[in-house]
Amino acid sequence: MTKTTSPGELQLAILRVLWACGEATASDVHAALHAERGLAPTTIATMLKKMEKRGLVTHREEGRRFIYRSAVTEEAVTRSMVTDLTDRLFGGKASELMGHLLAEHDIDRAELAELNRLISQAERRRKDRS
Repeated sequence: MTKTTSPGELQLAILRVLWACGEATASDVHAALHAERGLAPTTIATMLKKMEKRGLVTHREEGRRFIYRSAVTEEAVTRSMVTDLTDRLFGGKASELMGHLLAEHDIDRAELAELNRLISQAERRRKDRS
């Protein structure tokens, strides 16, 4: 996934519905998002068509209904969006991203322990590749 295929806010919300459901009609997606966003059903249908053109979703037909499914994994989208964020805001430096998160967020002992474990794991992987 490239920056040009990274989803916007509404597209990400739609993808989250599809990831949770596996498959859904435009009406199903609308029902899932209507309470929090108040969007018209036609807005969701239009967005799904745009997302399909961009390769983010695919559909199959069941009678007259289009059943949509994500064409991208949650992991691929996360990776793309975090890479884009790191590049744009922190010059591609993961250490600056992590420094920002540590300075600006209240991180409890359990999360710090998990971060330390992940750092140790990354160090071992790097050492094994050397």
